[in-house]
Amino acid sequence: MTHKKFDLEERFVELAANIAFFCKDLPNDFTGQYYGNQLLRSAGSAALNFGETQGTCSDKDYIHRATISLRELKESRVNLKILNKIDYGDEEIRKSLLDEDEQLIKIMATIIKNKKR
Repeated sequence: MTHKKFDLEERFVELAANIAFFCKDLPNDFTGQYYGNQLLRSAGSAALNFGETQGTCSDKDYIHRATISLRELKESRVNLKILNKIDYGDEEIRKSLLDEDEQLIKIMATIIKNKKR
């Protein structure tokens, strides 16, 4: 039996893609457009900045890019919590996205802490 390799980049890509699908289905009113656009940007930025960490030449540069990615994940988390409070979008999908976002936040915070040592 083979085990799928743990691939952090793939998790970032999956989260950004799943958020894009989620945002596409938000109501097309001011609230849906506002929070949907913000969520798309922050989740996409988290994934893109994580991708950039893999091309860094120094720990300092890695930490800088990873920190940007972490900030964007945290912004996405707040956005999803707001959408949760106002009951916008599919509840099951929203909670699943929030759970994955939380897990990635913990992973990135640990990576940054370990790189700083």
